[in-house]
Amino acid sequence: MARNESPDRIPPRDRIVAAARELFYRQGIRAVGVDAIAEAAGTNKMTLYRHFASKDELVAECLRRLSVEKNEVWARLEAEHPGDPRAQLQAWLREAAGNVSDPRSRGCALANAAVELPEKDHPARQVIEQCKQTTRENLVALCRRAGVARPELLADQLFMLLEGALVCTQSTGHAGPACQFVTAGQAIIDAHLR
Repeated sequence: MARNESPDRIPPRDRIVAAARELFYRQGIRAVGVDAIAEAAGTNKMTLYRHFASKDELVAECLRRLSVEKNEVWARLEAEHPGDPRAQLQAWLREAAGNVSDPRSRGCALANAAVELPEKDHPARQVIEQCKQTTRENLVALCRRAGVARPELLADQLFMLLEGALVCTQSTGHAGPACQFVTAGQAIIDAHLR
């Protein structure tokens, strides 16, 4: 939502998704009811259910939108460092570090959702798994373009480092081991670029 845009000018579906995303991230999916979402969105349950058949469907839509946003990073890295995959890899590391060090962070919303939604048939599970798979594939492709001899290995190491750092911030805080994310990530990258 644009800062100067009045909430009543935003379509109800978008207000509902924005409110739900914030509440789910801050409080947890299971802890938030549809009444709280409707209130935060400035609407009512009837309107919410007109747009979403169930809370599960709303959760899936929230994660779909997050997935789209997360995947926009790859085009931005290319635009900022055209034709320079090594610079793009460094920029990815800095971008990821920003997510790890953000004091408002509650970790990865997708990983948090995966923990809260263990049912394999939940509509959000496919969204979560697809986004994580796409992230890995994009990271592998970037490592390959950077001339790394074992791009899958480097991508997996960086992927696991990021996932672990995001979880670590929740259990030990931002001053704990997660603050070593950039140092560890750079060491891994340097080892592969020798």
